[in-house]
Amino acid sequence: MAYNTNTVTEPAVHEGDSVPRVLSARARRREQSPALLYKGYPLRFLIPALSVLLIFFFIPTVMNLAYAFTNWSAYSTTIRFNGFDNFVTLFRDGTLLRDLRVTIVYAVLVAIFQNGFGLALAVFLERDTRLNRFARVMFFVPVIMSALAVGYIWQAVLKTDGALNQILSVLCGRDIHVEWLGSTTWTIVVVAAIHGWKWMGLAMLVFLAGLKTIDPDVLEAARIDGASPWQLFWRIKFPLLAPAFTFNVATSLLGSMNGFDIVQATTEGAPGGTTEIINLFIWRTFGQGLYSQSTTMSLVLFLLVMLMAIPLIWYLRRREAKIL
Repeated sequence: MAYNTNTVTEPAVHEGDSVPRVLSARARRREQSPALLYKGYPLRFLIPALSVLLIFFFIPTVMNLAYAFTNWSAYSTTIRFNGFDNFVTLFRDGTLLRDLRVTIVYAVLVAIFQNGFGLALAVFLERDTRLNRFARVMFFVPVIMSALAVGYIWQAVLKTDGALNQILSVLCGRDIHVEWLGSTTWTIVVVAAIHGWKWMGLAMLVFLAGLKTIDPDVLEAARIDGASPWQLFWRIKFPLLAPAFTFNVATSLLGSMNGFDIVQATTEGAPGGTTEIINLFIWRTFGQGLYSQSTTMSLVLFLLVMLMAIPLIWYLRRREAKIL
């Protein structure tokens, strides 16, 4: 039988085949010789992406690792290797341990607020009504807003003579002067709540997507068996949201460890350094000309994120596999 050089149609339909297969001659040759797929001609399309990664990620990361062990600063005319002096200095004055503690506490609080708000919104807005669709859009608006803008707006609302105290004064009939951002204990909680509020729309969408993947027949069977709405959520919906929890918890916890904008706009690390996360210290130290110390802290942050990311994602994936 003669075959066209471009397209070949098998003349016979084997038992069990619904339609004849139509394969180009080139695709047939690839099936016969998989090695042709690795000739190298598709790899050139990776060059732009690899170049961007090389220039803006790999090279700066390697340079950051190297500069962390030098005396690089605006006050030194030469750059010399000084070993672990930067690490020793940061540990001795307590700055490193304090900022590490603040960053971890801040990240955990953000993860709690962001996922708590997002899950609550997803449950209340699960039904596809016109009002719920409009509400979803409104709650997603903060996600696409600038983080600095969100921080400055909330800073204006929460200051002593801000909008919140004025509203409370009107409602209570007396002057209210609460320093919402002036407590050494609760300010970090307030700032973390603002961070969680900004990103709760993203968590809401992920949880909504997870809720939509639940088989309606399973829910209907539970209702027939007499399950209450509360039991329906905690016994069926909540366990089946494990993949959504894996994504949301990992992104919120690890992403907030790289936070900067909202803390800088609201408190600038005050009061008394109780909200000074690592990135804020890096920015401030670099601005003071202490470049090697700032690179040391960024290296410590990188290692901290890696040490938290690997076991966290492993645990969440393992939990997900057990449930599903």
